[in-house]
Amino acid sequence: VQLQASGGGLAQPGGSLRLSCAVSGSFSDVNNMGWSRQVPGKQRESVAMITSDGETDYTDSVKGRFTISRDNAKNTVYLEMNALKPEDTAVYFCKADVERPTDGGTIYRRMYWGQGTLVTVSS
Repeated sequence: VQLQASGGGLAQPGGSLRLSCAVSGSFSDVNNMGWSRQVPGKQRESVAMITSDGETDYTDSVKGRFTISRDNAKNTVYLEMNALKPEDTAVYFCKADVERPTDGGTIYRRMYWGQGTLVTVSS
């Protein structure tokens, strides 16, 4: 299972960016998907999460500015970021709770992470 993130880059304060992350490989189901971010020297923080049914949750600092969505047919999660602020500058990581069957007939389930994409908000 691999997660491939894209869409990071440079934006001006007040600008917008859209991140995408696709899950690929051999698996049977994708449950919760989400995005976290990390600034050098600080702990990684969860930014947004979406269930397979479309329920969402956001950290307080991005509520009203960021929107998480997903396309279950494409096993892809998106993060629309608007009204960006310099403090949004970070490496953004996508994550997905993925199930895959094992040779023994059981289901193996774990969280997988993408490689990270840098978002820089600066004038």
